[in-house]
Amino acid sequence: MKKYDVIVIGGGPAGMFAAGFAAMSGAKVLLLEKKRRCGSKLLITGKGRCNITNNESDPRQFCAAFGRNGKALLTALFAFGVDDTISFFEQRGLPLRVERGGRVFPEKGKASDVQRVLDQFVIASGVELLTLCTVQKLNCEEGLLTSVETSAGSFAADKFVIATGGLSYPETGCTGDGYGWGKAFNHPLIDPEPALVSVFLAENWTRELTDFNLKNVHIAVQHNGRIITQRFGEAFFTNNGIGGPIILDMSAEIRDALKQGAVQLLVDLKPAVELELFDKRLQRELSAHSNKDFRNSLENLLPKDMIPLFIRLSGIVAEKKCHSVTKVERIKLLSLFKRMELSVTGVEGFKKAIITSGGISLQGIDMRNMSSKKIANLYFAGEVIDLDGPTGGYNLQLCWSTGYLAGTCAAKG
Repeated sequence: MKKYDVIVIGGGPAGMFAAGFAAMSGAKVLLLEKKRRCGSKLLITGKGRCNITNNESDPRQFCAAFGRNGKALLTALFAFGVDDTISFFEQRGLPLRVERGGRVFPEKGKASDVQRVLDQFVIASGVELLTLCTVQKLNCEEGLLTSVETSAGSFAADKFVIATGGLSYPETGCTGDGYGWGKAFNHPLIDPEPALVSVFLAENWTRELTDFNLKNVHIAVQHNGRIITQRFGEAFFTNNGIGGPIILDMSAEIRDALKQGAVQLLVDLKPAVELELFDKRLQRELSAHSNKDFRNSLENLLPKDMIPLFIRLSGIVAEKKCHSVTKVERIKLLSLFKRMELSVTGVEGFKKAIITSGGISLQGIDMRNMSSKKIANLYFAGEVIDLDGPTGGYNLQLCWSTGYLAGTCAAKG
């Protein structure tokens, strides 16, 4: 049986970093990937552009984005932070640029370039790579992992890194294998759930607006008559609901609230203008078009192709003269702009979830070096652990940082 210093299971971003940096630290490393090539999921991140990281300069603020458990990431972030990530890719010939919200993308916007850099890094660092290789069993003796049995044979090592990802986008190889192995070694598991997902709505007209990007809108989530969370930013309608950055970032709270009862979204399409002021503007528009049909009065307030839907939703007859629009009708129209109420019916599942929340509990991991508290020569990295952040590059930085720390510590420990 061939023997290695470190075996890394999973060729996603965390696994490639763990393997590459372990090898750069002097270890003999084997990287095992079940798909034809590493980094499959990277190709679909950021709509194929790959949001590499977020340019948040304060490590503590960066960690705060991950919620109450975020401080657990601090050691990994200090070991390999945002600036290190940017330098890593730019020094390997991939220029980057910072966009709105601190999002960092390849300058030419291609996720395939990110994958290429990582492929070259793994090769250049001296990692031995086996693709189309499925891990079938991890063997443990006297509290230590000794070997892995795979579709390509059995391999032994002194240290092992599990970087198998979560359950999101299973076609990329993320099928939750690491969860089963963790449980087998008595690691507590936080139930995995789809995270950063779009939302399904009862309204069937959303498919008419899929070509429109809703920029600078405000959306609040209402549950049992109370606002539980809200965001300002970008969203878009889908064939069966609504998605976009601010929806994705609220999706976990929407998902949890749905378990307790009905949930509504309250959409303000004109958040820069107070309700009373926008009502006055509506009145001015109706007055300016006083003798015209109502259908011709909204051109200064909406894109042309959205007007027929708004007319339909308002219930105002399209041919009605603007001077005949009643106060009740105007108030209903006002609510479409400033408090459009949408009924949530569900959230997207793992098949299209950007990431997975839950996973191997932090209680079982020494986050100072990513090592298992149950198995002395086992390490974890990436999405398999119970840490997930918002959109904007945070979750890939989690992979870079924990992958680096796990790999270097496994090589030196």
